Amino acid sequence: MTEPRISLIAPAHNEEDNVPRLIEEVGRIGPVLANRLGGSDLDFEFVLVDDGSTDSTRARAVALQAERPWLRIIAMTRTPPGKGGGQSAAFHAGFRACRGRWIAVLDADLQNDPADLPAMIDLMQREHADMVQGDRSANRRDNLVRRVGSIVGRRFRGWILGDTIRDTGCSLRLMKKEIALAVPLEFRGIHRFIPVTARHLGFKVVEMPVTHRPRIAGETKYGMGVLTRAMPGLIDCFAVRWMKSRRRPTDSIEVTR
Repeated sequence: MTEPRISLIAPAHNEEDNVPRLIEEVGRIGPVLANRLGGSDLDFEFVLVDDGSTDSTRARAVALQAERPWLRIIAMTRTPPGKGGGQSAAFHAGFRACRGRWIAVLDADLQNDPADLPAMIDLMQREHADMVQGDRSANRRDNLVRRVGSIVGRRFRGWILGDTIRDTGCSLRLMKKEIALAVPLEFRGIHRFIPVTARHLGFKVVEMPVTHRPRIAGETKYGMGVLTRAMPGLIDCFAVRWMKSRRRPTDSIEVTR
């Protein structure tokens, strides 16, 4: 397979009932994305990252590979017994395995709609942006506690990091591969700071409203309650600010006679 124009990546932990439909949806939208980026119908790949699944997620995906040359499966190998390593670690593995210049990421639970991605490409090209971050705010129906928690979280991120991204928890994103490789995703929870880190690095990030579909199968694997997420999220904000203050340019050129 030649180098694809775009790589779609989804981490999956125990999503056996959602993976077949996810692969089908990506198979339909992949050619559209490749064409928008100037390629042919097969200039895309889908990298499904099996994050320590204990059900038939991997087996069902492997069974669908035979007629889908664009489908790749990456298996995490050092996850805790019976558990996944988490979204950040899974994205880290997927980003380093993919081959496309552009990367689109989404959850495997079908709550992100791949059909939003063509409009994200259009916005990226129109705005000459390096990354498009999805925003589910208008389409979510959260209870009062979650809404208040989200508002407080945004205020703290804005105060500590200057982060104005509205929905950092939305996995639906489109970005240059350089951004994906620059974020230290081997640290738990850092996937939520991909947009603000991209801005810290000088990339242009824009936001776009996207669909938020209800989960129809399985249970939430990567989510946490508001109170459970609050303190680690606050600590992570300070960690990301520290990394920003300590980061130094690494650009270089080779000098010859």
